[in-house]
Amino acid sequence: MPRLTPEQKQRNHDRIVEAAGRGFRARGVDGIGIADLMKAAEMTHGGFYNHFGSKDDLTREVIRQGFASSLTALADIRDEHPGSARAALDHLVDQYLSVLHRDHPEDGCASAALVTDTGRDDVATQAEYQQGLEGFFRAITDMMLENARQSGTGLTTASAREQAIALFSQLVGALVLARAVAKSSPDRADEILAANRTRLTQA
Repeated sequence: MPRLTPEQKQRNHDRIVEAAGRGFRARGVDGIGIADLMKAAEMTHGGFYNHFGSKDDLTREVIRQGFASSLTALADIRDEHPGSARAALDHLVDQYLSVLHRDHPEDGCASAALVTDTGRDDVATQAEYQQGLEGFFRAITDMMLENARQSGTGLTTASAREQAIALFSQLVGALVLARAVAKSSPDRADEILAANRTRLTQA
């Protein structure tokens, strides 16, 4: 069998991470095994260990890349509203707490989809998740400070960070709650999203 070029090996690596990202976000880290992940990536089971030493290694990369993708999306939102940080913050809330995001965790942010799994995982995995959280906290803190400047409101960096942490925590919590009852009570799930969208866009 011919040796894979570095480019082919990277493509295969990316396919595994993509399949795992969708699988983990949809079914949980423990809800899908390596064999099924590799099948979803259209690769053989044995090929997994050419890329990762363990499922834990893969989980950490899924978290790293998932947060990186979400932070890129947040940067795009900021770019869409160059003159209004308030509009960008409201856009973030509306998009994060949308029915589409609730109903399709496989395509959504790792922050909510993997929060429970990470809470049960080891220090290294939690440290990776923490890095992603810090990225959101920093980005939203900057948006809070920008909004204060644009509105002529005094706000310290410490207060802006506090607001950023509270906002993102509410986003994640609201989405997790809505997903927890989406099948048994769609109306209640919609109510949870709507109530939080209203309150957070009025902040």
